Amino acid sequence: LINKPMGYVSGQAEDGYKPAVALVNASTRWSEDKAATQFHPTQLRSLVPAGRLDIDSVGLLVLTQDGRIAKHLIGEDTSVEKEYLVRVQYSKPGKLPEADLKRLNHGLMLDGRQLKPAYVSRMESHRLKFILREGRNRQIRRMCEMVELEVTDLLRVRIGPLKLDNLPEGKWRMLTAEERESLING
Repeated sequence: LINKPMGYVSGQAEDGYKPAVALVNASTRWSEDKAATQFHPTQLRSLVPAGRLDIDSVGLLVLTQDGRIAKHLIGEDTSVEKEYLVRVQYSKPGKLPEADLKRLNHGLMLDGRQLKPAYVSRMESHRLKFILREGRNRQIRRMCEMVELEVTDLLRVRIGPLKLDNLPEGKWRMLTAEERESLING
């Protein structure tokens, strides 16, 4: 698990930006990581993100070499929830109308396809919590645009049972044996 900072891409390097996997080394391992496994650079072979988090977004990203974990998290039939805290600006005076909040929860289409129902709630006047069970390209940003919201900050705090908790930005930790088992066995 890595807490991806802004400015890193989740997958392959592009346009001069570094991939998040570049942050995985001995010096960036979280000092409170409880896993007994020692880090060795050979562990980076075939390490890929299970899902994406765009360059302007921060937070929890899972990197894995285990196809079973990737399939559980991002497979076509997955129902794993991803939770985001999102700061927004509304283009009109006042706050986001309830009707638009309902549209964010259910009723939007992206790329000609109906989105799965989401759980979107208001935390504060300019903060929303999104819980999604799919991950289309820049989905939250595009959903917000449809109701005249601009995303100014997007933080992923949970993927299924995996939580960001106190993992500092730019740091990583190993999955625990229990976390791996829960992801493999669904």
